[in-house]
Amino acid sequence: MPAPLLFEARDLRKRYGATTVVDGLSFSIAAGECLGVIGPNGAGKTTTVRMCLGQTTPDAGQVHYHPPQGGAPLEMPRDALAIKARLGVVSQFDTLDPDFTCAENLEVFGRYFGLKPAAMRTRIPRLLEFAALGHKAQARPGELSGGMRRRLSLARALVNDPHLLLLDEPTTGLDPQARHLMWERLQQLLQQGCAILLTTHFMDEAERLCARLLVLDHGRKIAEGRPRELIAEHLEPEVVEAYGNGALALAQDAALRTLAQRVEVSGETVFFYTQDARPLLQALAARAHLRTLHRPANLEDLFLKLTGRQIREDG
Repeated sequence: MPAPLLFEARDLRKRYGATTVVDGLSFSIAAGECLGVIGPNGAGKTTTVRMCLGQTTPDAGQVHYHPPQGGAPLEMPRDALAIKARLGVVSQFDTLDPDFTCAENLEVFGRYFGLKPAAMRTRIPRLLEFAALGHKAQARPGELSGGMRRRLSLARALVNDPHLLLLDEPTTGLDPQARHLMWERLQQLLQQGCAILLTTHFMDEAERLCARLLVLDHGRKIAEGRPRELIAEHLEPEVVEAYGNGALALAQDAALRTLAQRVEVSGETVFFYTQDARPLLQALAARAHLRTLHRPANLEDLFLKLTGRQIREDG
């Protein structure tokens, strides 16, 4: 039986002056599902999250929250307070109060949701343990590492026991160990039935956490589906990367190009996309000073095929 619908956006549109930032975007999230939103800088990801939170008013479209206990759906911004009471948010940048300890940051946030002192006395230690910060309850954010601060932000977002988490690039700036610990905590939340809307620039993060993906570009949805299904739909299954002395000339080699379905160049690397890499690898083996990497197609390949390899500036 499919999980019940929890959250949906219908035909969201937002313009700033002459620029259309979000253009007819629709999506839904089921209970216990992680929906990933990926796209280049300026694709409309953060604006979409802000509209879902009622921080930005859409020019057109609707945002609805469906209470798990049943009843009429709530609409943003009309029912903003009621919806926000059921949401948790981790933004791109820390908004922790530097003057409060970790425990006090959670306590103050809990007051915004009307939590009673008795409830917070039991909830705060549990949240700090969940964030692996039980030993830092009396430390201030300035004394924490970047990974610890992100986990404290996650714990704060959970203080109201939300049904849906909105995470806007939650692991940006973290080292690999901190990212993996954050992923492990998010997986726990998904297993407990919490839904997640995740924006990220990390394709390994999207593939690891997300049941479905939206790919945005210029404010429009250009692809949607399960990660492995999107890869199979849009890409050849095998990739050979060639780099080193003389690699760029390979892209113009007519004989090599016949051994691949698609050839792309990025920086000093030539990417050969193929159904069967064996003939290509044999042809490349005799090339001196050339290095190759043979791997399956992945989400980064999908992202680059759909949105291009050119650098995008923020905006």
